[in-house]
Amino acid sequence: MRVFKDLAELSASVGEELGVSEWHEVTQEQVNQFAEATGDHQWIHVDPEKAAQGPFGRTIAHGYLTVSLIPMLSAETYKVESVKMGVNYGSEKVRFPAPLPVGSRVRGRATLVEVVPVALGQRVAVDFTLEVEGGDKPVCVARTLAIFAE
Repeated sequence: MRVFKDLAELSASVGEELGVSEWHEVTQEQVNQFAEATGDHQWIHVDPEKAAQGPFGRTIAHGYLTVSLIPMLSAETYKVESVKMGVNYGSEKVRFPAPLPVGSRVRGRATLVEVVPVALGQRVAVDFTLEVEGGDKPVCVARTLAIFAE
């Protein structure tokens, strides 16, 4: 994990890779719980038998579940010690170049894009690439936006 003492130090790292998270397994239980929470019970996510005969050969994580892993993976890549509050400001350019198969392991790679002053503090843009272990394409690419206050 890369640690910055404050937002000024973070700002000096624009354009640099912030870090890479640990690997995390995506389980069928996680996918099923996400389906319950969102009401998305499509068979490619929740029916292992039918999905085994489908286009991906097994169940896959929901796209929005994949995106929702970013905060956890981000917490393993970098930290700004002086930040008292961080809020999600949104995401841009979210894409899913490859499916995230259930039972596989995923990790996140973060690159700092920009740090811009705003009323509450600094808006921080980070490009995340989520990769599956052994895969040849990312399972998600997204620019995340957060506002950090010291």
